Amino acid sequence: MLAGFPRRAAFAATTSSLFARQARSSPSLSCNTATKRTMSSDSVALLLGDKFPDFEAETTAGPIKLHDYLGSSWGLLCSHPADFTPVCTTELGTCAKLNVEGGEFPKRDVKMLAISCDPLESHQGWIGDIKAHTGHEVNFPLIADADRSIAASLGMLHPDHMSAEGLPMTVRTVYVISPEKILKLALTYPASTGRNFDEIIRAIDSLQLTATRSLATPADWQKGGSCMVLPTVSPEDAAEKFPEHKTMEVPSGKGYLRVTPTS
Repeated sequence: MLAGFPRRAAFAATTSSLFARQARSSPSLSCNTATKRTMSSDSVALLLGDKFPDFEAETTAGPIKLHDYLGSSWGLLCSHPADFTPVCTTELGTCAKLNVEGGEFPKRDVKMLAISCDPLESHQGWIGDIKAHTGHEVNFPLIADADRSIAASLGMLHPDHMSAEGLPMTVRTVYVISPEKILKLALTYPASTGRNFDEIIRAIDSLQLTATRSLATPADWQKGGSCMVLPTVSPEDAAEKFPEHKTMEVPSGKGYLRVTPTS
């Protein structure tokens, strides 16, 4: 199936071998569990609209079960390549700033988590550096995933990013999860490029607005700006739901550009 994608085929073989070795070395890891954790050549990344997998993990905030931790809130799960690295340090400091009481994440009822292929002891040692450099103390769980089982199951590993031991590493993946535990947004940044959290917040604002209204947000939209009425909304329903909307004239004569204030 991956004959035309040699990097992906080699990557699948590497991760399959990794988890097979883990299964042999750990009596507590059943064959069924090992199979689920293996990234086979038939596996695919999570797709928008998928039910987000639940998992249990050890974190800097203690053991968690993802769905229980999120509850009825929105979720933001970010992976980073490694602890004690410069860009990751700035990113997690920014997340901590946004996650303070009254900050941008709590304002939107978003619960933050981060994950990398590092053990818990590494996370705990790194937290002090993040605070010292950014001035913000990490105030959300850092998931320890040294065996890569969670990252593999979520499609966060990348064949171009390997550890010194030749094992795949996480890149800068962003998953936004709805209160219904549905994957609503997926972004992937390379290890060399730190994330723009202003854009992530903007995207969350759009997702939360459009989750309950028949609207879409245009390019460069900001919270409070005008939106587009979905093409699936009939003219009659549009007049009822969005009485202030306007249909923009275009050369085609098609009335698909319908703009409305969000207030």
